[in-house]
Amino acid sequence: MTAQLGTRLDALLGSVATTEARVAVTAGILIVTLAVGWLLLPRVVRAAERVATRWLERFLDGRGEHSIETMREAVPTSFALRFLVGVLQLALFALAAVAILALWGQFAIVVAVLPVAGNALSIGAQAFLSLLLLGAAYVASDVLEEYVEDLSADSDRITAHQEQLLSRIMQVGVLVIAGITVLGIWGVNLGGLLVGAGFLGIVLGMAARQTLGSLIAGFVLMFARPFEIGDWVEIGDEEGFVTDITIMNTHMRNFDGEYVVVPNDLVTNQAITNRSREGRLRIHMEVGIGYDDDPDEASEIAEEVLAEIDTIANNPKPYVIPSGFGDSAILLDLRFWIEPPTPQARWRSKATAVEMIQDRFADAGISIPYPQRTVSYPPETAEAAETVERVERLDADGDERGDRGSDGRANDRPT
Repeated sequence: MTAQLGTRLDALLGSVATTEARVAVTAGILIVTLAVGWLLLPRVVRAAERVATRWLERFLDGRGEHSIETMREAVPTSFALRFLVGVLQLALFALAAVAILALWGQFAIVVAVLPVAGNALSIGAQAFLSLLLLGAAYVASDVLEEYVEDLSADSDRITAHQEQLLSRIMQVGVLVIAGITVLGIWGVNLGGLLVGAGFLGIVLGMAARQTLGSLIAGFVLMFARPFEIGDWVEIGDEEGFVTDITIMNTHMRNFDGEYVVVPNDLVTNQAITNRSREGRLRIHMEVGIGYDDDPDEASEIAEEVLAEIDTIANNPKPYVIPSGFGDSAILLDLRFWIEPPTPQARWRSKATAVEMIQDRFADAGISIPYPQRTVSYPPETAEAAETVERVERLDADGDERGDRGSDGRANDRPT
């Protein structure tokens, strides 16, 4: 093919026989190359860049701006344009050099250099396509994330946790496809690579069972949806508000302001109490009244007090029922609802109920008795008295023997 190209160029330039004509043609080639390369080519590239930018903005419709700005910060537009113009100028000058060498009958040099140039051109094209593909994948991942956010905003069925997982899965999928394509461009054997990756995956899976368990549990939480970000939950011994749900962990903030991270595999293996799911929460309290007081009157007073507290919901209405006999009092069970359920509303309603009920019971003459304990001993029996007498007699005999020696005489004791 190279010989045929050389023959055609010799036939094309064979009419230029004289040295003066060849010099004139060479000068013309150089002038045209310089004019196109230094004057026309930069303007064409800038115009093409503006057209491509407008088309890309119209196509993306405002999405992917973050990734585009990140790429512009990493590789400034001016640098990219200068690099592209330089590559095109180099290619143009190379063509001009080929034409000049063919004109002067030195095409053999071109034939000798052509394989090296072909390899360099092939490597450059592969590198350019790889960078272009990776950049497009990066922008596409950002566009997919914003698309999922818009889809989640328009739908009530997609939670923040599901939105995050879908975004990450789609982004990882796009990047994996781009990476496999880039490896294919460079001629990497994907079969052997996949076999090695499978073996490595087995080893890592055995070494990181807990991590994989957390990963799988993250997907389970995405579909089960036992809680969402912002819910007031109790997971095992931890209680607080859910601040973030990732593929691996669930992040909480407890009532002491501490930041708690619970692995997802522990979340799915423990009892989960979601106090925000129903939008309201029932509170139980107990108060004791004296056995001489009227339980019905005390219940009516307590219900009136609960109905007056602002943090307690009126639908359903609070109610009080006698629930049992305590050691020192008749127990009344106070049941009321708070809406929406928050820790502040719970402790404020309970604290207010305690203060107001105590005052109203005191005004009505209803006592709240103290805990009382009566300690008594069983009556002394004849057998117990005989046992005590026998013990006392043995103690007395022991003391008497201690006062005398082995010979029966009294021991001398200091006074």
